[in-house]
Amino acid sequence: MTYSSFTSNSRYHLAWRVYLLTLIYFTATRCLLLFVALKAGTAISITQALHIYGLGFLFDTVYYLYVLTPISLYLWLTPDKLWNTRLNELFLHVMVFVTIYVMGFTVIGEFLFWDEFNVRFNFISVDYLVYRREVSNNIMESYPVFPLLAALAVITFLVHYATMRRVIKAVVEVREPFMRRTMLAVANFALAGLFVVTIGQHLRGGESNVQVRELASNGPYQLFAAFRNNELSYMEFYAVLDEQVAGQLLRLEVGEATAKFTSSDGFDITRTIDNPGTPRFNNVMLVMVESLSANFMGTFGNKKNLTPVLDGLAGKSLFFNKMYATGTRTTRGLEAMTLSIPPTPGRSIVKRLGKERDLWSLGNVLGTKGYDVRFLYGGRGYFDNMNSFFDGNGYKIIDEPSVPDSEIGFENAWGMADEYLFEQALKSADEAQKNGKPFFFHVMTTSNHRPYTYPDGRVDIPSGRDRHGAVKYSDWAIGDFLKKARSKPWFDKTLFVIVADHTAGGAGKQDLPVSRYHIPALIYAPKLVEPKRIDTIASQIDLAPSILALLNMDYKSFFYGRNILDVPVGEGRALIANYQYLGYYNKEGLSVLGPRKTARKFTFKPDGTVDKVVENASGPHTQTAKAYYEGAYLAFDKKLNKWRP
Repeated sequence: MTYSSFTSNSRYHLAWRVYLLTLIYFTATRCLLLFVALKAGTAISITQALHIYGLGFLFDTVYYLYVLTPISLYLWLTPDKLWNTRLNELFLHVMVFVTIYVMGFTVIGEFLFWDEFNVRFNFISVDYLVYRREVSNNIMESYPVFPLLAALAVITFLVHYATMRRVIKAVVEVREPFMRRTMLAVANFALAGLFVVTIGQHLRGGESNVQVRELASNGPYQLFAAFRNNELSYMEFYAVLDEQVAGQLLRLEVGEATAKFTSSDGFDITRTIDNPGTPRFNNVMLVMVESLSANFMGTFGNKKNLTPVLDGLAGKSLFFNKMYATGTRTTRGLEAMTLSIPPTPGRSIVKRLGKERDLWSLGNVLGTKGYDVRFLYGGRGYFDNMNSFFDGNGYKIIDEPSVPDSEIGFENAWGMADEYLFEQALKSADEAQKNGKPFFFHVMTTSNHRPYTYPDGRVDIPSGRDRHGAVKYSDWAIGDFLKKARSKPWFDKTLFVIVADHTAGGAGKQDLPVSRYHIPALIYAPKLVEPKRIDTIASQIDLAPSILALLNMDYKSFFYGRNILDVPVGEGRALIANYQYLGYYNKEGLSVLGPRKTARKFTFKPDGTVDKVVENASGPHTQTAKAYYEGAYLAFDKKLNKWRP
């Protein structure tokens, strides 16, 4: 006897019919995303397709059972005299209509999220639910929201009328013995409990192709998993080394000729840095550009002339040809640049409420040297907990709410256009100059973000068309900023550091596609720095110690980064990660550490494509990766990197 026939004369027949409808919606979503992936060039074999739909069916069913559990209480416990009423019939119609509408809304949401990030719902979607104002405004400005919602309502009505009208009417007339309902409810609770114990993210982890793994997933299931697992214990979920071995390897990595460790604890990497030369109290203007992938620049082969300003600066600066972002979110870039720490699994330190303050930061170091230290952000600094993070680590804050409306000529969902943010940077620099203080300003832009809108007449691509226009506008704004800065008395004494927070996309066929982390980075100071191209592999955590080296500053450090200028080309390395996978990349290849203590080693052909993948890797390369990430996790967990001036 099938479940359908067993429940045909039961209240639970309604749950069965909604389950079938849910499977149709989830399967349609999977087909849509698979079509998008294939259109983008992803190759899917027959075996992988079977994996996608087989595992997908399991996740879809498990998610439905979880959701059904509280609904079972209503189906089980509602007495007949209330169940067999027109009021209950109306209530069921409303609830089922809302369910179908939400399923349709989820299809749209998953499509748009995939279009932006090439993955199912994850930590990012959790953040977007928390910071509703910025996200809702962004969506309103980017898509025809009300026509979509109206069309969805019409489709929902038609689906509901065609599939559920008679079912609900028949179910409401059912008189079902309490014990029979109890059997079905207990079966639901038991299955849901069993799946809680046996079904989890480990079922996705066996597939090395990220696109296949994501397509096999269930979006709403992933959303709830992200709520549950937004911080991961490295020691519990990742492959670890003996702590003494890990500490020794870590010290070999961060040790330099100019460094002297102050503790014998392997993970306490506090050290004094004795940079040669007389200290130069030059200003530092650090500009972090939203989503600026290296492949947008003509210097890296782009033919669309999107970054004429940055391409011109490349030959006049210290230009870091092989710089990599540590992550795929703005908070990861801010964390790396500010704390010079590898990305730890889960959410960025910037967003770990109660643990994000009083850390060893570039702002704190320069603050002790007498610098005016500020964080300037084009949007609202409460987003992603930026204000609390920077305020707690030695920075004064300037964000959109602190700027008079009269000084903002254009804004969108994410904040003021870049040119108006740069006006605030110029104004702040003038104040520091007047007060006789050197300044260190960390400027975070927002314009290169959907909806890609900016003031008219700045570039030859209309506002709001696509990311290419936003990239070109961001480049124009930097050029306009530098043009105005050249007339200032502080210009000749300033290091202009320009770097991306992350690229425009971090997903690919691999867990960590290296090319998707490649970002531009340069230090421009015509009176202070000789132009040179640096071909050493590096990541954002290396910029803080490199800046301090250029200033000839002696200082105490808990930075994991190294002075790139003193690292031989062949000894460079980059640390890259997403919310779950942690990578260590150098000339020998890429080691990727994953949950459930997995370790893969990728080697590459000269054209950058994967040559070989070693599962369960355990060689020196992978050991070094473990030392970095185990050390960073334990140092933060044990508060070893608390600010101690």
